Amino acid sequence: MTIARWLCALATLTAPSVAIAQQAMRLDTRMFVERVTTDINGRERRVLSNADRIAPGDQLVFVVHWRNEGSNPAKGFAITKAVPRGARVDASDPGMDVSVDGGAHWGRLDQFWLPTPLGGVRRAGPEDVTHVRWTLPRSALPGESGRLSYRAIAR
Repeated sequence: MTIARWLCALATLTAPSVAIAQQAMRLDTRMFVERVTTDINGRERRVLSNADRIAPGDQLVFVVHWRNEGSNPAKGFAITKAVPRGARVDASDPGMDVSVDGGAHWGRLDQFWLPTPLGGVRRAGPEDVTHVRWTLPRSALPGESGRLSYRAIAR
């Protein structure tokens, strides 16, 4: 299986905490590769292309489309996505919480410490992020939709 297919397959997975609420909330995740090209005038252009070929170091953009397909407003809904194993997340989005332990604990990346093989601890880094989560700031009315995104680097 190619890296692209593996990352695409993992990008579509959702964490178990979202599964129950997904009956009313539909999530669709797309992955793109951001490529920098130069136009005819020598200016840099950033282009999102299909993630059919991914190489280590590629800039990845994950776009999560959500839609409340239920008949009731979704209050305090958290959109949780598993991070593909081969991706190193850019955790700088202030509205995004991360987990480094499979979704058991949530917060900002600089709040987490992990054990080292020799019995010490180290600060968690972007390569340790296993899940990302956004909590909608207000109720999502029936039929309402939106889009969230995050960036990562292919390892």
